[in-house]
Amino acid sequence: MIRLTGALTALTLMSLAPAAFAEGDAEKGAKVFRKCAACHTVEADGPKRAGPNLHGVAGRVVGSLEGFAYSNPLKAAGEAGDVWSDEQLDAFLSDPKLMYKGHKMSFAGLKKADERTDLIAYLHAQAPAAE
Repeated sequence: MIRLTGALTALTLMSLAPAAFAEGDAEKGAKVFRKCAACHTVEADGPKRAGPNLHGVAGRVVGSLEGFAYSNPLKAAGEAGDVWSDEQLDAFLSDPKLMYKGHKMSFAGLKKADERTDLIAYLHAQAPAAE
């Protein structure tokens, strides 16, 4: 019974999560992204740096940007079907080393939930235009 209650609680929280990310402030997220810009770009067809281009990362299969040499943990996650959902991005940005042990990114994470929410809103704003 405890497992069922825990699972229902988790599902309820997960169903509320997308709304929280939709409420993020993309302008504030652009400022947060400055911490990422040394290694990442967000322009369409922008260059890869130490990290992959993040244009359209929201909804992308993990470790799948063509032409970037991902670490084995990120390649394996993509092969297993992991997708950069808002929840995945939030968890990764919170503590990258915990989520995918052994990946190459040296970033320690964003501890403030509002910064993560704003950054995710900014990343959504950098998505390819719908066709």
